[in-house]
Amino acid sequence: MIPTRLHEGFARFRAERFERKQRIWQTLAKGQSPETLVIGCADSRVDPAAIFDAGPGELFIIRNVANLVPPYEPDSAHHGVSAALEYAVKVLKVKNIVVLGHRQCGGVAAAATGAAEDTQFVRKWLEPLTPVHAEACRELGADAPVDDLCDDMELRSVRRSRERLMSFPFIAEGVQAGTLVLHGARFGIADGELEWLMADGQFEAVAPALPPHSERA
Repeated sequence: MIPTRLHEGFARFRAERFERKQRIWQTLAKGQSPETLVIGCADSRVDPAAIFDAGPGELFIIRNVANLVPPYEPDSAHHGVSAALEYAVKVLKVKNIVVLGHRQCGGVAAAATGAAEDTQFVRKWLEPLTPVHAEACRELGADAPVDDLCDDMELRSVRRSRERLMSFPFIAEGVQAGTLVLHGARFGIADGELEWLMADGQFEAVAPALPPHSERA
């Protein structure tokens, strides 16, 4: 039986949101054409659609522990994130890919503290954060407070994941052709701040209000 909380939510969705935008859903039933792929964390507090106020069909979203882009590994194993990347770029023809990290990331904290050592799958998944942790320790000192290490690692991880995207040939081809742009960002759960990765490799806060007369891209 469906859990009560989910049933209540579905009832509200059908009575309010679906009925109000039924024509949009009927159009989406024929296909999707999102312009942006967001690689976000599986954390229940960080919903890309809510952060960007996106409606149905606007974002193609991949969510995993610590919003990681895995290495390009063309072998016979099962690669869920890589398959979604390939589908978004080669089939949906997205124009943007955003690696969206967030503050207080549990996956990053696990990599910083070794909390995932007793896990079977999480430990392996977090391996790309090992060099990120080493870099943060060199920069801040191995005895730096965990919160400071995690804060630094969250930003470094977004940069590293964006770099790893270029190891996928179909993504590199799109970037070089000018049909695909790669982005990085971090969301603050407590304050709602959004930091954007700029061309110089630094993060800058995004203004919460649009400038006058701006047009939606």
